[in-house]
Amino acid sequence: MKDLLCDEFQNTVAELLIRHHSILDVLSKSQEATARVNRAVTKAVTGCGCIQIDAKKKLIPPEATLADLKSYLESHLQGSLCPSCQEVVEMELGKLLFYITALCNLLDLNLYDVFLKEHKKISTLRIFNLT
Repeated sequence: MKDLLCDEFQNTVAELLIRHHSILDVLSKSQEATARVNRAVTKAVTGCGCIQIDAKKKLIPPEATLADLKSYLESHLQGSLCPSCQEVVEMELGKLLFYITALCNLLDLNLYDVFLKEHKKISTLRIFNLT
C-alpha cells in the first residue's frame, strides 16, 4: 500500500512538473525549498517562540562507548511546534519533498526504491551509520 502511495505521488509530480522541467531548475528549486524549511524552523524559534534551541558543548566521558553516545547527545530542541508553525513547516517540507521527487523523475529513479535502499542501509548499519 505504501509503495502505491509513493508511486502515485511520484506520478502526480511528473504530471505537474512543467515549468521547472530542467534538471538545473529542479536542483535550484530543491535548494530553495531546503532554505525555506530552515527559515520556517528558524521563525518558529525567533518569531513565534514555540520552540527553543539550547545548544552547548556536551561533555562525553572518555570511557563512553559508541552505544553510550545516544544517551549523552540530544537535539538541543525544547518545546514543540504550535499549530501555526507546524502548518508552515509541513508545507515547506512538502515542497521539498515535491522537488526531491521531481529530481527522482528526471533521473529516472523510483522514490520508493530510494527510500527502501536508504532504510535497508540504516537498518543494517544501525549505530555504525553515525548520522
